[in-house]
Amino acid sequence: MPISANEGGSSLDARGSSANVLKLCRDVTTGQGPHGLKMAPSHAFRCCKRALNWTPVLFINLVIGWSYYAYVVELCVYTIPNDAERISYLVVFHLFFAMFIWSYWKTIWSKPAKPSVAFTLPSAEKELYEREQRAEVQQEILKKVARSLPVYTRTAGGAVRYCNFCQVIKPDRCHHCSTCEMCVLKMDHHCPWVNNCVGFSNYKFFVLFLTYAALYCAVICATVMQYFIKFWTKQLHDSHAKFHILFLFFVAALFFISVVSLLGYHLWLVGKNRTTIEAFRAPVFPNGPDKNGFSLGFRRNVAEVFGDQAKYWICPIFSSQGDGHSFVTRLVHIDPEQANTVLQQNGKIPSDRENCPGVEVNTDDDTKEKTGTFNTFFSFLNTHLRIIKMIYCKNVFSEGDQAVVVMMDCKP
Repeated sequence: MPISANEGGSSLDARGSSANVLKLCRDVTTGQGPHGLKMAPSHAFRCCKRALNWTPVLFINLVIGWSYYAYVVELCVYTIPNDAERISYLVVFHLFFAMFIWSYWKTIWSKPAKPSVAFTLPSAEKELYEREQRAEVQQEILKKVARSLPVYTRTAGGAVRYCNFCQVIKPDRCHHCSTCEMCVLKMDHHCPWVNNCVGFSNYKFFVLFLTYAALYCAVICATVMQYFIKFWTKQLHDSHAKFHILFLFFVAALFFISVVSLLGYHLWLVGKNRTTIEAFRAPVFPNGPDKNGFSLGFRRNVAEVFGDQAKYWICPIFSSQGDGHSFVTRLVHIDPEQANTVLQQNGKIPSDRENCPGVEVNTDDDTKEKTGTFNTFFSFLNTHLRIIKMIYCKNVFSEGDQAVVVMMDCKP
């Protein structure tokens, strides 16, 4: 017999009820059974799963530990005869080793950033949403709440992105990670080699980890090569160091090739201001999919990840711009008056529309001189002079007739 839902929505059955679906999602996620009782099998399974997730990390750390022993002890202590060469090798090696380990463990132990409470449904709307069984009415509830949030991206079908597991409206570039069991701000991917989600809170650390891993392997290959050749051609006696040095060179070379290819891909993503997810599936804006929707130009894209102070770029210290909840984006066909009103309501510009002290606004001549071949692209700057002033005051970017607005700062 087909199961149907009551038209009034007050006595929905288990298969047709959104409330029951949401409750099931929460039970699966939290390991809760009926009446709040813990489900032991689920809890035990999750504990085993979490333990197994550390296996790749353990493997990488064992390889790193062995490489340190092989290089420092077997190469530098037992094989290299010259003290000056030995000391210089050890200094350079430990410099890159320290930066490699620092960035690696910062990537591992940086907790993924999750949406703030500002993106949860208010209690009244949440109750209505859970009671409602019609998808279109649920979307109207979500759209009503989303109007006060800096949310511009939608699902492929144009709906507001809502996570039933975490029960939050997803901020732009936020996605739910099934392994971490949470929504992650600016999620790039879940990396098993660090057993962590790579996202807003640790993406800079991840790129630095790849960079220093490649340099670490390059240093090993460059300094071990001559002794590798000597052992291979029998110029050095066979000793217990031979196996370690030969194997060390092969392992370092293989890891170098793998890491450099991955590093090159992520540097390309940084230059384009895309995540891995967005590279495979373009974010959908109200005007449709736009793979370059968050791109602000190469320099600004790099600054968004590494910060605007170059002295912090090489250190695994958090310096990324923004709060992870809202991003500078291109909104097509936005009305300047509407943009001004939105920014005023969210405290982004003063109500008297005055310039920020010390902020210089480009004139037409300056713009023509700086943009060169992009004169046509910025031909609307004069028309949108007031928007540009507002944008430069609050670090918001404008491209031609496409104004960009960051609506609010979200804090827990």
